[in-house]
Amino acid sequence: MRDRILTIIRSLIFVVLALVLCAIVFQFAGYDAWLMLTSVADGAFLHPGALQQSLRWALPLFITAAGVSISFRAGFFNIGAQGQFYVGAICAAFAAEWLKGGPAVVVIPACFIAGMTGGALWALWPGLLRLRSGTDEVITTLMGNFLAGLLLIYVTSGPLKDPSGSGQQASSRPLDAAYRISNSLGLSPAIIVIAALVGIAMWLLVNRTAFGVLANLAGRNGTMVQWQGAKLWQLGLSSFLISGAMAGLAGTIELMGPNGRLASGFLPTHGFTAILIALVANLSIVGTAVVSLFFGGLASAALYLPIMAGLPAAAIDIINAAIALFITARAEFLDRLLKIGRRSP
Repeated sequence: MRDRILTIIRSLIFVVLALVLCAIVFQFAGYDAWLMLTSVADGAFLHPGALQQSLRWALPLFITAAGVSISFRAGFFNIGAQGQFYVGAICAAFAAEWLKGGPAVVVIPACFIAGMTGGALWALWPGLLRLRSGTDEVITTLMGNFLAGLLLIYVTSGPLKDPSGSGQQASSRPLDAAYRISNSLGLSPAIIVIAALVGIAMWLLVNRTAFGVLANLAGRNGTMVQWQGAKLWQLGLSSFLISGAMAGLAGTIELMGPNGRLASGFLPTHGFTAILIALVANLSIVGTAVVSLFFGGLASAALYLPIMAGLPAAAIDIINAAIALFITARAEFLDRLLKIGRRSP
């Protein structure tokens, strides 16, 4: 427990350092650093309606990040959440198109099943390559992101193209209102319930099942797990499938919720932000929920920065990149500082 608390404290220190670094950079660039920080807080949580907008972005991020945590816990670095997010949305869009005109009680569940299946299958082939031939899953899943992006462009400009579109951005035909689970604001009881169910299921999977225990051990020492009689390839494939299914579920929510249609290149940083959330939360499901709300707040604040502080909305991407830099750098002096008191006599 003490180690876990210290790890969370270290992550929070990294986040604070990233915000301080960005404030200094923006100050030297001619912007008001204090105004930037207060604008982020105002746009994320303090402004009326900001909390709802933060939740709109946080819930899909949490679902994807929870899946990423499962894969990372097992020692398999699935960097393809963005591609799995896209493929899940594409499969759900095809399901909605094929079942168009059917009752919503049939079409909506079918779309969710199709989306989760598509995301899982898009994660399956890198998992098979990793476990059968030793291919580096970081490279294959990263390549899968680009392939999925190209597939999205093909689908939105080909089979599912909206003939009434303006031509400025390729997009699919809009979903019927009966199949939407939220309006354009992106927050509804249905989405909240789905996210809550995912959180409970992932927490139980990690903390109350043999799979969760063995996956955690596999991430630390795969050989030890094999000595216990477990099959490492089964744990690996299961973690890839769960991770991909959660990303596909998030893509389906975006399609059937706030977006209402596919669009080429929509939410291009969703999967990468989810990976960052999982790392900041130290792969904890409860921590992932808290950190997702923070990053959802940053996404919400992007709407306020140009107005309140004169900063471009891309400033949020700079903040996210700075947080990623500090989280992955693992500054040696901080590690030593936080390990004081844990050393054996």
